[in-house]
Amino acid sequence: MNNKTFGYGRVSSKSQNEARQVEAFKNYGIDSRDIYIDKKSGKDFEREQYQILKKILRENDLLVIHSIDRLGRNYEMIVNEWKDITKNIKADIVVLDMPLLDTRQKKDLLGTFINDLILQLLSYVAQTEKEKINTRQREGIDIALKYGTKTGNSFGRPKITKPDNFEEVIKEWKDKKITAREAMKKLNLKPNTFYNMVKNENDR
Repeated sequence: MNNKTFGYGRVSSKSQNEARQVEAFKNYGIDSRDIYIDKKSGKDFEREQYQILKKILRENDLLVIHSIDRLGRNYEMIVNEWKDITKNIKADIVVLDMPLLDTRQKKDLLGTFINDLILQLLSYVAQTEKEKINTRQREGIDIALKYGTKTGNSFGRPKITKPDNFEEVIKEWKDKKITAREAMKKLNLKPNTFYNMVKNENDR
């Protein structure tokens, strides 16, 4: 049986584009039918396409990934998955943006040690970078919420303040002394805002 080469790519959501990874696999000489892509978070390995690919992998096959963080985001899980593929399945792995991570090279004890060391370092960097991004996002949200509460602003559309003459104009409108259009003009409100304010007033 001929050994096969597979490409595995991942993007975190359906809105992200995997084209760059796919192009890299094709340039490497991988057939489109042997490229597997997941559109899912890298927090774990419960990904449909990855699990299908892993069941297909055989001894001496080659798994190509674009970068270590495309395999996963969790440091410990990446290391364990790498060992499972290379030591249990006995397939090889190549990381395109890190040529040192090529298990086909230097299969002696020293080569294996160096590969494992580099893998653990890169996996750690991938996880810490993800944690930094999450921390920055959380801090940004907390700051926005803090100042949003103080200034009356929040996420989404800015809150529109009820005009001072709102009750007076609404009473005229309800008493049919003026039309809705005239009421909107007096209050300087758009139709949707006008009717929403009226509804909120009636719901109180």
